[in-house]
Amino acid sequence: MSSHADAADPWFQDRFAQRIGGANFGKGTEIYKFELIKRAKRQALADHPERRMLDFGIGENDEMAPEGVRAVMKREVDRPENRGYADNGIAVFKEAAAAFMQREFGVTLDPVTEVNHCIGSKTAYAMLPAAFIDPGDITLMTVPGYPVAGTATRWFGGVVHRLPLLPQNDFFPDLDGIPADVLAKAKMLVICYPNSPTGKTATRDFYKRVIEFAHKHRIVVVQDAAHIMLSYDDEPLSFLSVDGAKEVGVEVHSMSKGFHMIGWRMGWVCGHERIVRAFADIKDNCDSGQFMAIQKAAAAALADPTIPKLVREKYRRRLEKLVGVLRASGFECEMPGGTYFLYTPSPKAAGDLAFATAQDASQFLIRDLSISTVPWDDCGAFLRFSVTYEADDETAEDELMAELHTRLQRSRLKF
Repeated sequence: MSSHADAADPWFQDRFAQRIGGANFGKGTEIYKFELIKRAKRQALADHPERRMLDFGIGENDEMAPEGVRAVMKREVDRPENRGYADNGIAVFKEAAAAFMQREFGVTLDPVTEVNHCIGSKTAYAMLPAAFIDPGDITLMTVPGYPVAGTATRWFGGVVHRLPLLPQNDFFPDLDGIPADVLAKAKMLVICYPNSPTGKTATRDFYKRVIEFAHKHRIVVVQDAAHIMLSYDDEPLSFLSVDGAKEVGVEVHSMSKGFHMIGWRMGWVCGHERIVRAFADIKDNCDSGQFMAIQKAAAAALADPTIPKLVREKYRRRLEKLVGVLRASGFECEMPGGTYFLYTPSPKAAGDLAFATAQDASQFLIRDLSISTVPWDDCGAFLRFSVTYEADDETAEDELMAELHTRLQRSRLKF
């Protein structure tokens, strides 16, 4: 070890890549907001063991995958033909995904060339920038949002240009406001609709503008459709169902949100054949495919149109109840167009206690009321409530809502 190195550092401390912090890797003192939430919840539970934590921060389905899907998994796991590497996916799953896209959205895809599975959509966002981003290139990304494509962009030497999603723009990005020098270097546009966390759903007119924008500036579109089956204000709308969309990009789908398959790690990338092929080539060098038994169980889920309908109605019901309670407590909110999230302006104070940020408000709600939410301060101060809390039936849901109402009423929140 060199004489100037920190005694606690391993000899290779200065060998870490700059993309993850270089010689400072592991030495940061900044605490990520989700870790702050976990710490506050632990403290609240320790201080008030008699008080139930009302957890609206969990961003994952509270139910197991449907029984029929689990039955297929149980059967397939014992079949010897499902052992071995799946590489870029089996025909059964690709064909099921293509049939699903045709049935639900009227989108025609070649399952051989225009569909490729991914081990959950997260891996797709980590890999797709490798197909397009060279040092100095720009990825356009909406914020607040899922950061993985941006992280990967920076790792490949690219730059992320943030597109704020603001209430005054109806939570759509201002594509016309992007500076010319940014557009000249931009190669990818990553969007997400129904949008997480704002709950905004896309319109055909918005997607048409995106397609025109992509053609004009030669930018590839990646649309995150993880929440697509959780659409309430209209029928689920696929980007690829709009004329010209397949010419400019791909749509990434997930089995997690709409099928109660959180943790199964199944999704797919579909759209332009050449982009799907590029993704498949990159993926081939990163993983060896999802377990074939899981792919077959996922194919069975995609073939059952009742599953996403039941999931959608459950979370629609819960959101309607939550909106009613929050509005009665002073929150300015309305039913989201989609997702199982409710994104609402954060309170500014509770009694004489002022909140400078949504994070301050979130910490107060956990500490003083045992109500957990996720703060977003990217584009103003907002809280994200998720209706994926655990409740066995509607009676339990109503009891939880009643308790939430009681606690909020005595909190003296100010907006």
